[in-house]
Amino acid sequence: MILFNTKKRLITLLVVLVSGIIIFILGLGSTGLVDETPPLFAAAARAMSESGDWLTPKVNGMSRFDKPPFIYWLMGFFYSLPKNDIWDSFGTLSARLPSALGSLFLMLMIGDTLFCWPQKGDKQFITPLVGSLGFALSPLIIIWSRTAVSDALLTGTLGISLLLFWRRMASENNDQCISAWFFLGLAILTKGPVAFVLATLTLASFLFSQKDWKILLFKIKPKKGFLITILISFPWYILELLKEGKPFWDNFFGYHNLQRYTSVVNNHAEPFWFFLYIMILASLPFTPFLYHGIFKALKDFLKSSKEGSNFSETLYTYSLCWLISVLIFFSISATKLPSYWLPAIPAAAILISNSFISLKNANKSYFYLWLFNILILFGFSIAFFFSNIWLRSINDPEMPNLLSELVSSGIIFKAKLFFSSFTLIAIILFSLKSKNILLYLQILLLIGQSFLMSPIRKVADNSRQLPLRNISKLISEIREGKETLAMIGIRKPSLHYYSRQIVFYEPNTKEGLINLTDRLNTDRRENYQDQPDYEYKSLLVVIDEYSSRQEHWSNINHQKLGEYGIYNLWRIQKSDLNKYSELLVNSGYKSDWENRKV
Repeated sequence: MILFNTKKRLITLLVVLVSGIIIFILGLGSTGLVDETPPLFAAAARAMSESGDWLTPKVNGMSRFDKPPFIYWLMGFFYSLPKNDIWDSFGTLSARLPSALGSLFLMLMIGDTLFCWPQKGDKQFITPLVGSLGFALSPLIIIWSRTAVSDALLTGTLGISLLLFWRRMASENNDQCISAWFFLGLAILTKGPVAFVLATLTLASFLFSQKDWKILLFKIKPKKGFLITILISFPWYILELLKEGKPFWDNFFGYHNLQRYTSVVNNHAEPFWFFLYIMILASLPFTPFLYHGIFKALKDFLKSSKEGSNFSETLYTYSLCWLISVLIFFSISATKLPSYWLPAIPAAAILISNSFISLKNANKSYFYLWLFNILILFGFSIAFFFSNIWLRSINDPEMPNLLSELVSSGIIFKAKLFFSSFTLIAIILFSLKSKNILLYLQILLLIGQSFLMSPIRKVADNSRQLPLRNISKLISEIREGKETLAMIGIRKPSLHYYSRQIVFYEPNTKEGLINLTDRLNTDRRENYQDQPDYEYKSLLVVIDEYSSRQEHWSNINHQKLGEYGIYNLWRIQKSDLNKYSELLVNSGYKSDWENRKV
């Protein structure tokens, strides 16, 4: 019997693993980096790998204190592997793998937890698949798990840690307690103190709901565990503080943690209920089952508090505490971003599996929930059939040909075909009263997302990033005497990543022109690979076509060297730039770059 269960467990995890590879890994490095933030992570990680400085992340000649180093270390490890430039020509596979692997391992942990602790009325093989796919097929998880930022890795490390905490409380396996604190340390090294706060809120709220909370608290060994977490996460913070001092303290703790939470940063102000909207979007197209799972978990908790129950059945109560902790904590935050909801999605997936278990029999809840869900699927179908209406509203100046490329690529037709078929199959399965309808539709969605997402990514990459890669290649070929490089108007960090050169970014305003002149004389930057000659007679300027029409830029004598997409490459003599800058200063304009937060 034990051998049979072990074999069944391995088969379950193998199916989950293959599904995760399809969703997260397949074609991961086939497109370039997406501005604005991913190139900053990738450039910092590549700089660590190539310079040998693994302590302080640096981008464009400046220290980058936005995030702790674990994400950079993992990216840097992949950049350091032999022949990296051959098997990762865009540099995106190395940058995206940490996010993808974080989500893949968490997906496996969700499946394994649901397999090893089957719930009441659970089918041991099917429910782990529903739970793990419920996580992996979330639109937010699909997007961020293939993006070179730290959010998916935080979700992976924190999610694994929280599941290990519950597994420790549900079993007698002491090793899992150490592992839980270990992964919590990695989560703190990925995103900072927020990981510890979310873990503490989840554990505290869950323990508060349990009568035997003292026994459960003793099981997770908080004193020993906290020491393990500190030993893993704190050394880097201490070393960086000793090395960089006040700039690190002010930037990382002051700006990127305290100020982001207490005030609005980068215009990301949203209403208090913002994450209630995001919760709906993050679980599409199966959102009704999340709300049913939440209601069922709350109902079962109230019932068990009166009658008592097996501890293994508290997994859904734990997941509810987990989801609510993330919801409350980030709803209070002044700065709100959709990615902040990612740490709650594993809990949401487990609650969806709760709904799946309780809806095995065709009752009123089953009927109304599936009717509502089929209407959602039908809505997607209708939206794509009338796509000619809403596609016209897409107006991205960086991708002026996106609409025509989407239509000519056949993606819209594929989406119509897929969602119509998807809705029709859902109706057939519903009419047959299939008990595993949710799993069958998840499998179809698994196939469909790979069928649709790959060409969408390719079209977006060709429209948005290919011009920047081409112009970066041209810069490397025609650069004279280590000329300084500037980018005017639209700010693209990927220009620095692909050109491997120091880039001065300025707006297309008159103040921006004065800033550039001033910075060429005073702002001395260099990195391990590029030391520009700031005294050289000319500079290279990448300027978008909208900015190039500005009178104060178009009037400067310039040599046009190339054009890709909306970007032009100019060579400007410094003497000409200085003359025009003097005219603007005499007209009353001033530089403002020293007062600007870079």
